[in-house]
Amino acid sequence: MKERIRRYILDLGVDDVGFANVEDYHSPKSYAIETFLPGAKTIISLVFQELDTCESPSVTIAMNGRLDMNYFQRSCSYQINRFLKKELQAKVVDMPYASPMELHKDRMALGDFSQRHAAVAAGMGTLGRHNLVIHPRFGTRIGLTALITNLEIEPDEKIEQDLCIHCDLCVRNCPGNALGEAGKTNVGQCVNHSQPYGLRANIGFWQQFADSSPEEQKQMFTDERYWRLQQAHSIGMQYYCFNCMKSCPVGLR
Repeated sequence: MKERIRRYILDLGVDDVGFANVEDYHSPKSYAIETFLPGAKTIISLVFQELDTCESPSVTIAMNGRLDMNYFQRSCSYQINRFLKKELQAKVVDMPYASPMELHKDRMALGDFSQRHAAVAAGMGTLGRHNLVIHPRFGTRIGLTALITNLEIEPDEKIEQDLCIHCDLCVRNCPGNALGEAGKTNVGQCVNHSQPYGLRANIGFWQQFADSSPEEQKQMFTDERYWRLQQAHSIGMQYYCFNCMKSCPVGLR
C-alpha cells in the first residue's frame, strides 16, 4: 500500500514524499492532530522544489513563481485526497501550506499546523539555522504541504544528520535581522520586511484614513501604497523577500 501511494504521488509531479506517525509530530505551538481529523494515524508530507524565480531581482517575478508552485501544491493535494478516498476508502484531510488559518490575538502569525515539523517527522529534512527545512537534495528551496489520514502507513526514517552547514549566510542576509537568536525567528521583524503590505500595513492604512480629511482620503486612494495593499490582499500573502531561501547554499547545483 505504501509504495502504491508513493508512486501515485510522485507520478503527479511531487518532488518527494515522506510518511510519519502522528505520534512523531511535535510542534508545541500548533494544534493537536486530533483537532483536524479524529482517529488520524499518518501524516503524508509532500515536497515541491521551489522555482528558480526565487532568485529574481524582481519581487513580483519571485512571488509569481511562488504562486505557481502554490497552485500546483493545491492541485496535487486535492488529487491525492481523492485517490486515497476512492482507492483505499480512507479518511483524509489536506493541510494548508500557509493560509487559511485560525486567527486569534494570542496566536498571531501562527499556523494551525506546522508543515516544517511534519516534514522533519516524515524524514524530509532537518531544520537549519534559518528555521526552515533543509531537504537532502533540494536544500532550502522547497515548498511543503501535507495530508493527514486514518490509514496506518509504515513511517519513513527521520534524518539524523544535521543538513545545515552553519555558514550563517541566512543570518547575515536577513534585512529584518529576524534570525539573531538561534532556533527562533522574530516573526514581527521578518514580516515587516517580507510582507510590507500585509495585515499590519493594512490596519495602519485604514487608521490613517479614518483620521484624514475627505480630500486627503481621496489622495490616499491614488497612492501606490493603497494599490500594493489591494494587490497583496487579493493574493493572500505577498512576499517581498526570499533572502533566507535564496542565500542558503545547501542543495544548489
